Amino acid sequence: MLLTTLVNKEIAVKENYLDKSRKLVSTKNINNEDILIEEETYQAFTMLRSFLEKKKIIIGIESAYRTVEEQEAIYEEFVTKYGKDYAEKVVAPPYHSEHHLGVCLDFSILVDEHFIIDNKEALKNISLYEEVHKYLALFGFILRYPKNKKEITKYPYEPWHIRYVGKNIALVMASNNWTLEEYLTDFSGIIVVNKEKGMTSFDVVYNIKKIFGIRKVGHTGTLDPLAEGVLIVALGKATKVVELLTSYEKEYIASVKLGIKTDTLDITGKVINYIKVEDNLNIEEALEYFKRTYLQEVPIYSAVKVKGKKLYQYARENKSIKLPKKEVTIKEISLLDKKKDSFTFKALVSKGCYIRSLINDICSYLGTYGTMASLVRTKQGDISLSDAYKLDDIRKNNYKLLSIKDVLSFPVISVNSSLAFKIKNGQVIDNLFSIKDKVLFEDEDGIFLGIYEVSGEKLKVWKNF
Repeated sequence: MLLTTLVNKEIAVKENYLDKSRKLVSTKNINNEDILIEEETYQAFTMLRSFLEKKKIIIGIESAYRTVEEQEAIYEEFVTKYGKDYAEKVVAPPYHSEHHLGVCLDFSILVDEHFIIDNKEALKNISLYEEVHKYLALFGFILRYPKNKKEITKYPYEPWHIRYVGKNIALVMASNNWTLEEYLTDFSGIIVVNKEKGMTSFDVVYNIKKIFGIRKVGHTGTLDPLAEGVLIVALGKATKVVELLTSYEKEYIASVKLGIKTDTLDITGKVINYIKVEDNLNIEEALEYFKRTYLQEVPIYSAVKVKGKKLYQYARENKSIKLPKKEVTIKEISLLDKKKDSFTFKALVSKGCYIRSLINDICSYLGTYGTMASLVRTKQGDISLSDAYKLDDIRKNNYKLLSIKDVLSFPVISVNSSLAFKIKNGQVIDNLFSIKDKVLFEDEDGIFLGIYEVSGEKLKVWKNF
């Protein structure tokens, strides 16, 4: 379950979710009744409670996880007492309550040796609740139904109802004054990940989805499990510019093991050929030769599709297939280190270049065999390894979220309200700014509107935000 699973008046808990076993733990509420709560949520709550105790604020749980039947009973009780119209304003009907998730709770504060259980009494002591609210995000909690957000959440202010979403998400929401609905709609940006060896690019995307609780995440250029380094990951609306970031040139440092060739063209594969390494290999000359544009054969162990099937699937099935070739450009290439049976080089290459294939081509030119022993992507466009964060850093909230404007190298122009209205609505506009390719527009408040591109004498929308 994503910690940001949305349940509200419009969105119900799915039946298949209710059927799944969640890790619920048992505890006592303020009335000494047995209740259930999701395990991670309870651990975070106990830390929050201990922290507040040092500030002489004592809190306890009034209610947490509820079954559909329990929620239905509460709902029907309110309908009986106050009528359906009022009940629908303040109580979620069954299947539409966050309490089914186990990650939210209603908390109470100890005042004059008793816990507050009446909502009116809670509102009388609102300053105490607001003191608690200051620290919620530090422990991964959000105030689910805050002030002045009823038009979004559809519920009035409930200072006692908090929800666990995890520290990363809670801090982002707190800094932007967002509700959960707003977070899931508006949160976007770019994170530069320092991918570690042994992980796939998909693994990185999966982890980012879990850390930030959103489903719309994409990377901008696959790195093999063996490879390390810069992997630019787009979140939310920023996924709209993935194709632009993917097209940027990339810089790598690669090491080569001479004398062997593997089926995968890297050191993780099965050795299929050996050769004695000669002493007089002119590696510098070979590298200089490949500083050009040429047709590069795509490696069989890649995700490129031929006849609707990924190449690595043909390889695993031992089926022969004519490998496609793609035009690539080696913009810069230089030798960093050379030994008897290995060498290391740095290369700046165009989109679509496989370093494994480049190494195979270099070694073929030298009349020998070689395979990629290691690979580090050190740069993509203007973004370098020094801008990247490991997944553990990101989990610990040590990262910088970049905006689309930070990573694209097109002009950024601020426009007045009249032109902003046209851009928001995707209208074709005059090229008043002598744009040659693409341009990023923002309004007078710095809010990003979209990307336009040249179309004859006009500018037309490329991507609207």
